[in-house]
Amino acid sequence: MESPCTSVCSIDIATGFCRGCGRTGDEIASWTLYSDRERRHIMSGLHIRIGALGAAHRPDARGPRRDRMPRERAKR
Repeated sequence: MESPCTSVCSIDIATGFCRGCGRTGDEIASWTLYSDRERRHIMSGLHIRIGALGAAHRPDARGPRRDRMPRERAKR
């Protein structure tokens, strides 16, 4: 079974889910140790987790904040 990884590895602190694939940090770390049955069980609920994160929280939705809002330089 393939991994649901989307190479967007960023854990949402509020939910504990990866913003890219929806897995928890423990699930990501243990993925290769799980049986196919365990992986299927986890994968069956990932779409719900990702939906719970909301589009605004996904890093690919708007880009990093530093790229959207240039920092003002302090006047000396």
